[in-house]
Amino acid sequence: MVPPAIALAYSAMIGEPMQTPSVTELQPTTAEDAEAARARIRGTAIRTPLLRLDMDGPVDIHLKLENLQPIGSYKLRGAANRMLQLPETALRKGVWTASAGNMAQGVAWCARLAGVPCTVVVPQNASEAKLAAVRRLGARIETVSRDEFFEIFAARERPGLEGLFIHAFSDPAVMAGNGTIALEILEDLPDVRAIYVPYGGGGLSCGIAGVLRSAAPHVRVIACEPETAAPLAASLAGGIARATEHRPSFVDGAGAPRVYPEMFALARELIAEARAVPLHEVAAALRLLAERAHVIAEGAGGLGVAVALRHAHQGPVACIVSGGNIRADWLSAILSGQLPSV
Repeated sequence: MVPPAIALAYSAMIGEPMQTPSVTELQPTTAEDAEAARARIRGTAIRTPLLRLDMDGPVDIHLKLENLQPIGSYKLRGAANRMLQLPETALRKGVWTASAGNMAQGVAWCARLAGVPCTVVVPQNASEAKLAAVRRLGARIETVSRDEFFEIFAARERPGLEGLFIHAFSDPAVMAGNGTIALEILEDLPDVRAIYVPYGGGGLSCGIAGVLRSAAPHVRVIACEPETAAPLAASLAGGIARATEHRPSFVDGAGAPRVYPEMFALARELIAEARAVPLHEVAAALRLLAERAHVIAEGAGGLGVAVALRHAHQGPVACIVSGGNIRADWLSAILSGQLPSV
């Protein structure tokens, strides 16, 4: 059940005016945007801890534990900030989103708080662990092919679906909500030198990087992808948004078959570099998190640690543990030293 006090506060905040820019008008998130988002989502998303990873040697890695959010993922921040700015009239027919699992939970959580229906479009290979959580939140699930799923992020519509579309990443309010993470890291680790962020659609990394450019431009953002799905690294290397080979894996919360043009424009401006790592290194990072930090993370949540461990750096760095929603059989395989089959 949603605590009555939170539901009442959520209802009272709905209706703040907001204009939704077209994708061609996306501008970098600022520290002011994130500060406003932080005030808005307080009481829905929590302020997560930043803990130092117990490591041997000179590596100084700190973990931003977004897996501790009520839905087990940072996605609650952006979903809440977007929906809390919508007028009540815009919500009458409900909301819908396209998501492999975590944004689906974020939107479904907020829809339940607002008392409106929610539909989630998911790809055929979506994790059952995440889908079960979406169902518990009362959302309706519609399954489509992988190609149809990724096309929705460009089209922003789907025939037969009513209600307002909440984009998982290409939305200024979503990125501002994600950018609140940067504010918290700067407060807890003022001398941070770099932040390692998993890259899926770009809403997390660009939101964080925009805030840092505004508030701490010396801090570098490194976007992290699995080698099985690394279009940003290829796009930055080639200077143009492009599609690449995409092989489904246990890193289901990051990596995609393409970079969307409006997100590439932001990433090229804001992100220092993109790095891709093999799956066995991501699995090793997840084991390290479990053994040294007692943290259960999903594949995307281990990407930053995996990249940071092989990336030469000086001074403290932060890694975004973006979520902890992992299938039990995948986790069991990883902890036993195997790579999960997908």
